Amino acid sequence: MPTLTWTGKEDALRAASLVPFRLLEPHTAAKGGIVGDPKAAQDNLLIQGDNLEALKALLPYYAGRVKCIYIDPPYNTGSAFEHYDDNLEHSTWLSMMYPRLELLRELLAEDGSIWVSIDDREGHYLKPLMDEIFGRVNFIATFIWQKVDSPNDNKVPITPDHEFILCFAKNWEKAQFKKHYDESVLEAYPNTDEQGRKYRDRLLKKNGKHSLRTDRPSMYFEITAPDGTKILPVHDDGREARWALGKKAVAELIASGELIWKDRGEDGQSKWIPYTREYGPESPSRPNPTILLDCKTSRQAKKHQRELLPDAPLFDTVKPEQLISRIFEIATEPKDLVLDSFLGSGTTAAVAHKMDLSWIGVEMGDHATTHCLPRLCKVIEGEQGGISEDIDWKGGGGFRFVELGETLFDAFGRLNPKVKFADLAAFVWWRETKAPAIGGSIKATSPFLGVHEGRGLYLLYNGILGDKRPKGGNVLTPAVLASLPKHDGPRVVYAEATTYSPSSLARMNISFKQIPYDLGSMPLLAEGALEYAAGLMPEAPQALAARAASAGEEGDHV
Repeated sequence: MPTLTWTGKEDALRAASLVPFRLLEPHTAAKGGIVGDPKAAQDNLLIQGDNLEALKALLPYYAGRVKCIYIDPPYNTGSAFEHYDDNLEHSTWLSMMYPRLELLRELLAEDGSIWVSIDDREGHYLKPLMDEIFGRVNFIATFIWQKVDSPNDNKVPITPDHEFILCFAKNWEKAQFKKHYDESVLEAYPNTDEQGRKYRDRLLKKNGKHSLRTDRPSMYFEITAPDGTKILPVHDDGREARWALGKKAVAELIASGELIWKDRGEDGQSKWIPYTREYGPESPSRPNPTILLDCKTSRQAKKHQRELLPDAPLFDTVKPEQLISRIFEIATEPKDLVLDSFLGSGTTAAVAHKMDLSWIGVEMGDHATTHCLPRLCKVIEGEQGGISEDIDWKGGGGFRFVELGETLFDAFGRLNPKVKFADLAAFVWWRETKAPAIGGSIKATSPFLGVHEGRGLYLLYNGILGDKRPKGGNVLTPAVLASLPKHDGPRVVYAEATTYSPSSLARMNISFKQIPYDLGSMPLLAEGALEYAAGLMPEAPQALAARAASAGEEGDHV
């Protein structure tokens, strides 16, 4: 497959892997990091901070769980807020987008989809970039959104009144999309039966393309009319035709009384014509058009924003709630998880909240607190703008408000001493399984994290066994091993050190992983790598092994 090349691409390909894992900490603008109903808040997450680092921080908890991603990144036009560098050269813009799209793909569920708003300036660069990251086969469609609905009096001869939305699936074979609800579909069913059901009768004879006997000889056969005559399919011009259904299907219609006969004869001469009866759908819908003319415009979106946040600076590129809700109508079911890592004024989170979806929103800069937070508070209070009246929104719910905290590891790969057991457990689980820890069996009260593909995963860290001394729980010794929850199968144990030899571990079917060296954290910065290689790093592996052996535990020492 052809790929896009630009200056700095090699660095962009490595960028995501070099981003440090950060902790998510309660935001000081919300008491305990909770806004609204504490129970409902667990399903929704607002993050203030750089979105590249935020996406990396989300992986241990949400990898493969997000059903729908919508992002509205800077269009490289110089029109965004000052903290967005929205006046980049194409190469720099592509380098900014590549690692973010990589991490978004990891967060996306196998049956999920990603939707990206863009305009002509970068849209034709973005398409091959996403082909490379998501796979060209997973491209679904390019939607066109009409962003202007009023006459334009600008002096330039041509002004764009549309933008694009690129849609890709994580896996097109598993992707799930829904049709668009449309009551006008019922207009094709002009009749109503005694039960009030809308219906239409359609000729059993096949018309149009491939409708001749020679096209499907087995579907040319006699059917007995109500007066006993034998009826064959024949076109008005005398050509032998065929039925739209085969013998078995027609026999089933006759047996159930669902084959409809109508006498179309004249002058007293009978001419029996067979029909099948089709009923209108209970929930009428059509395939979704890719030209979106009915999803409101920028003018209406800005008006809604001014009503919600009269004292806040206006977002020039704000999207209407109706546009985002259309995307969610196509790509989600209630309770699904959606994500927007360029949250802007908070539209995506507001729409998801009203539509009973779980959501994650990431926004950098002060307006995470000046725009997103107050807007979402008004959503909880029941504000009636946007899609509220259409879906009868009355308010309620809650969300967690967090910010990026310290890194999980320092520049030399050492664990941050502030890391709690639950955070490291989530990281270990994700590293071993590539599955998220949230909603799983991981508990902050047990070293046993759970079972994945037959392997039992354990973490000895931070005194999880009740004692922070090496002898008391952070080192795998015979006594510690005997105290661990049992698992009848292969085991993976993460710990600071062990007193067992490699041969003994192999004999017991235990794969030992040393913290922090086997966590994939080594080292993030070049100078850190040099110092580690030179043996200057405190607590090198040899020192840890010696300290474990001196713990005084009788048994199979290293």
